[in-house]
Amino acid sequence: MSRLSEADVPAIAPPPCRLYRLGLIPYTVAWAWQKDLLQTLRQEPTRPDTLLLLEHPAVYTLGQGSDETFLKFTPQPQMPPVVKIERGGEVTYHCPGQLVGYPILNLRRHRPDLHWYLRQLEEVVIQTLMVFDIPGERLAGLTGVWVEGHKVAAIGIKVSRWITMHGFALNVNPDLSGFQNIVPCGIEDKPVGSLAQFRPDLTRSQVQGVLENAFAEVFHCRLQLQTSATLISEGESPCSELGLPRQS
Repeated sequence: MSRLSEADVPAIAPPPCRLYRLGLIPYTVAWAWQKDLLQTLRQEPTRPDTLLLLEHPAVYTLGQGSDETFLKFTPQPQMPPVVKIERGGEVTYHCPGQLVGYPILNLRRHRPDLHWYLRQLEEVVIQTLMVFDIPGERLAGLTGVWVEGHKVAAIGIKVSRWITMHGFALNVNPDLSGFQNIVPCGIEDKPVGSLAQFRPDLTRSQVQGVLENAFAEVFHCRLQLQTSATLISEGESPCSELGLPRQS
């Protein structure tokens, strides 16, 4: 009897991960959607993972148990809102020009290890920067990605029964002035930076395409682009209820 060669053995396709490219979305809208997707995946753990990629209008977010003294201002109606959320970490700032990613993953099908997951998110960013010849690195004892001492990507997560929410924010070409009103992530001696400092020609869409590939590689998944119509037809929260735009 002849033995099968490796070439004769069919390759096993990586599991799917649903991808949503959402554009500019209010923070509380994306937050509500994450919670809905997390709850759905908890109830039906065999459903595919999801990756939301978007950016936010200007907003400050405070992690669970964060120190409000890291806010250097008193919230006012004319300023960006301050939202207290359930992720880990201290205060951070979101604004247009960031590439924000919210993976809703069942870590039981990957690796149920929070430290591993944080390092994988960092690796996605580092691999993305590598394509543009930007040397991203980790700093011992800290979470995130740095370039020449500047923090260009912040990471903060929440995990419930090994289902993840929240994620990362990569500064592509944002207006960084909003960070002057806070102590970003509670780190006083490390400046915030953006990719525009090192590659002024980069656009958010360029970086997003590369990051999608890096995410699929690091998490060994197959990204499947979705639309709002897909959400509605599958019985999940309609985008109209959450204020999300329909996609073409």
